[in-house]
Amino acid sequence: MAWTTPRLDTDRSRRRLQLLAQLADARAARQRERPQRARTERLRQLIATRRRLVG
Repeated sequence: MAWTTPRLDTDRSRRRLQLLAQLADARAARQRERPQRARTERLRQLIATRRRLVG
């Protein structure tokens, strides 16, 4: 017995493709932001350490 996928109507298929594209864009944006977020967090830690040492 062969597996068959049900055919989707064109509107549903188009909405699905749009959603997948939006998810891919969001994932790409998160990956671009991560280095900046990591660098910001490191800088905050260095500032806090410096304040503890000085104060």
